[in-house]
Amino acid sequence: MTDRDPMLTHAFAYKQWADQRTLQAVRTLAPANQPQAYAFACQQLNHMVMVEELFRARLQGLPAPHAATNSVQLPTLDELERRLLASNAWLTSHIAALTPESAAQIIRFVFADGQAGSMSQQEILFHILNHGTYHRGAIGHALEQAGAQRPADTYTLYIHAAEPQRRWC
Repeated sequence: MTDRDPMLTHAFAYKQWADQRTLQAVRTLAPANQPQAYAFACQQLNHMVMVEELFRARLQGLPAPHAATNSVQLPTLDELERRLLASNAWLTSHIAALTPESAAQIIRFVFADGQAGSMSQQEILFHILNHGTYHRGAIGHALEQAGAQRPADTYTLYIHAAEPQRRWC
């Protein structure tokens, strides 16, 4: 699928880039001096990666690895980064193997709240992209409120950094 339609590949390369920029920005927070912003950012990253891990299991036909979409005990930022990088690596590999038929395949599952659901693989991948964008935005707002630098993470910035020849002026 990605050979015929590279947009999904580009979109997940962008996600990986944006996730890294967000992680770098969160690392600028001093947990002792900005505990609320730091805890909020870690909570958002934890939620992001747990949702990705849940959908990864659904895509693989495996049992849900989590009973909820967040946890009371937050992992360290290092652990969250490790899991987010692992998720991005798996998603990149999965997308590379997608065919039009597998992208359209409907996956039936149970959400963490107990509700039944079904989505195509392509819809799940779109949800992961959209979900991460939303939560990176919330983290960016928390960074601003704490006086830290909010990472510029728009797709337009990414694509022009990844392909500088697009800057034709």
